[in-house]
Amino acid sequence: MSSSWRALRRRVLTPGVAETSVEKRGFHQKSPAATERLETVGKTFLDGYAHAVEARTAADAEQAIERLPDWLRGFAYEGAGMGLAILDGLPFGRSDNVARLLARPVGAAYQTLIYVGIGWAMARLPRFRWPKARTLDPVLAPLVLDGYGFHQAYFHTARYVDGQYRDPAFPWPGGAHGSYANRAIDQGIGRALWFVCGTDPERVADRIEAFPAERRGDLYAGTGLAATYAGGVTEDELRTLARRAGAHRADVAQGSAFAAFARVSAGIVPAHSAMATQVFCGTTPEEAARLTTELRPVRQDEHELPAYEVWRQRLANEFISLGGVNT
Repeated sequence: MSSSWRALRRRVLTPGVAETSVEKRGFHQKSPAATERLETVGKTFLDGYAHAVEARTAADAEQAIERLPDWLRGFAYEGAGMGLAILDGLPFGRSDNVARLLARPVGAAYQTLIYVGIGWAMARLPRFRWPKARTLDPVLAPLVLDGYGFHQAYFHTARYVDGQYRDPAFPWPGGAHGSYANRAIDQGIGRALWFVCGTDPERVADRIEAFPAERRGDLYAGTGLAATYAGGVTEDELRTLARRAGAHRADVAQGSAFAAFARVSAGIVPAHSAMATQVFCGTTPEEAARLTTELRPVRQDEHELPAYEVWRQRLANEFISLGGVNT
């Protein structure tokens, strides 16, 4: 494929950066610094997307992304996951673009972010073009739904946040644990609330508390992940979120641990992630990542619940037992 065609593909397929403007989205603006951070994250996501859809190979996309500031690269790889999944869903061209990126060493380091990006793509592809769940890691597959939920809450806030919409029969991935899909989507909605509310912990908690009680644990878990991975708050604000989470403090810790795992896996742990992990989990990102790795189920077929949910529950219970959620 010629470079001119790839450049055209980039221009046609890449969303405009204005789509990530906090003002355009109607999100809360807590402060100029918080707004700048969130818009920088959004722009970096689109940079990763654009690099991926224009690149000749996965290695070329990686080379471009690795030139970005280190703490932002995870967002770029999330965007790359979306862009490559869009290419896989087109009726022409290769259908293994995501698989080729995941097969590279960097794919292992950023696998969780790339999976989330696949979910973004699903929100924009017709259902018959969605990836087959059997082609994905069976433990991590719900992260795709997390990405889908984030996209819907970010771009369709009135319906998914204000209206608290839930698809009564979400079709993917189906199977014995198909009913879990909405819980994974809620985790993505919780992540998006960090952006919708402009990193304001009081507003985030107010939004979550407006949802039915049975959805709040998953929403708080997503928020804990976003607060840890993206940052944008002081230590006092983190403690405010932990306090407001109340009975769901362990869910916040679980989400924070997942973020720490993603950061440590990539070898890039910014100060804001270390601070959040200490507040939410009562430990370092490295220790939270170690526990996350240690407690991961080996196989899906060992459990009645989805292995992903077993993993989350093990982590939440671990932080309760360690006392990290009581500080």
